[in-house]
Amino acid sequence: MKPSDRYALIFALLFLFLLHSIGSLVESIYILDLLQTSLDEKALGLLFLFSPALLLLFRRKPSRFLMGLLFVIVFLARGLIAFLPTVGRLLAAGLASAATLLLFPLLFHTQIAGQRPSARAISLGLALAVAISVLLRTVGFGIDYALQGEGGWLGWVLGALLGYALWGITYSEQDELVSAREALSPLVGVWMAFALVYFAFSAPSVMARWVESDYRLTVGVIGLLCLAWVGILVVQPAWLGRLSPTAILLWNGLFALALTATLLVNRVVFPASPDSDALIVGATPWQQQVPFYVTLLLFPVIFLDLYLLTEGWQHKPPSLRAMGAGMVLGVFLLIVLIFMQIFTNVWGYVEPISPWFRNKFWLPFFLMSGLLTLVIVLRRVPLREIAPSVASDLSSIWLVVGVVLLGGSLWAAFATTRVRQFEPRPNSLIVMTYNLQQANDSAGERSYQRQLALMQQVDADILALQESDSARVSLNNADLVRYFAGKLGYYAYYGPGPISGTYGTAILSKYPLQNTHIVFSYSDQDEIGTAVAEVEVH
Repeated sequence: MKPSDRYALIFALLFLFLLHSIGSLVESIYILDLLQTSLDEKALGLLFLFSPALLLLFRRKPSRFLMGLLFVIVFLARGLIAFLPTVGRLLAAGLASAATLLLFPLLFHTQIAGQRPSARAISLGLALAVAISVLLRTVGFGIDYALQGEGGWLGWVLGALLGYALWGITYSEQDELVSAREALSPLVGVWMAFALVYFAFSAPSVMARWVESDYRLTVGVIGLLCLAWVGILVVQPAWLGRLSPTAILLWNGLFALALTATLLVNRVVFPASPDSDALIVGATPWQQQVPFYVTLLLFPVIFLDLYLLTEGWQHKPPSLRAMGAGMVLGVFLLIVLIFMQIFTNVWGYVEPISPWFRNKFWLPFFLMSGLLTLVIVLRRVPLREIAPSVASDLSSIWLVVGVVLLGGSLWAAFATTRVRQFEPRPNSLIVMTYNLQQANDSAGERSYQRQLALMQQVDADILALQESDSARVSLNNADLVRYFAGKLGYYAYYGPGPISGTYGTAILSKYPLQNTHIVFSYSDQDEIGTAVAEVEVH
């Protein structure tokens, strides 16, 4: 494997591991704190994410032993995540996150056969990580297959692949390094690009729930655009040189505008007082879905921005201390954004801060995309001077990989959404109501597989679910409604979407659901949205 291909594989796996480990860390903390509906010392587990602060202590080149040690920690901790109870998962995910966040900056000071990591390899790595995540979540019925018990073996396989790619890597000598001041804004931009992927684009089921768009179309568009970006980097990276600085800024601005507009136009105006009439919300009209599909079409700008932000580091990377400072700031911003989105859901429980975030689901996305655009404005790297001067050093095998990932995702999207045909019971219906507690039991352990087994045992004709809205970062972007509906072969109505900030009420049925809508009533602590549907049985 060529050095550039090995670096692309390394960054793809590191980005994927960050999605898995940070997602599992935040989820574990949230689940344990959900038991008492308040923040406590478990939130200190987020300190694992500040491991790059250790880079501030580095005054000389680190040893190869350090990189080997970090790999061992990543390999073991990431491999164990899917098999541990919640407390153990918190620890393993924290260690995996900390080690991965230290490996990332070290890689910019390495070489393979005399070649250092290029911006193309890094950008390709993020595109591959998104495509892999889409496949894993689609195969897993809305929950990442590699984080489920039966798919946990994939963590070990992916870890072994990382070990293979890192084998024989050595530190390089740099005569000139980027200062902390010069590296700060690009590193913030890198983190905002990752945050957008983590919050949304690595989990198409979550995005589809924003506007109840066609799930299979959402999967297909994201997967196809990942493949298109891979194709550009592999076949003809010089095409990027045709983009003027104005075009790049326009692309970023339109993306930020479309993303924010998607969330704002689909925001619910809740009843203002107990005397207010209930608000009835039906299916999302096509006009309100237009910004969503524009956002999907523009999202590869994230990969372009990562390319721009890391271009030049191949020959003049930031010093390790500069990387440490920039990554600590980026991590801090990521944690703030995570809390902001969590507060839009639990705004009634973490006073006095959280009430201000009520109905502001759009805000963290506006800040992520806006900050990324601002960094690109400040950076202003002339692509036309970069891209035409380089020929692709990436193997065409990545095109094959991209096609396989896209094909697998599309197949899984159709296979996991098939509805079974059921014969009606003679003269009776079984209706089951079930508070999922977001698929956690009273001890704070994940219980969606046990809950599924109970549903299969009861064999209800209609299932009414409460606390079912888990399609958000606090619960690792898991789509429980899609999971249960897909496994049972039922029709499903998600009810209030993530934008509304409710805990979720959904309806699953063996028979088609008609006249679906949501009734929002007044609340001064939790948003109250009731899913309503008509079922006709012949």
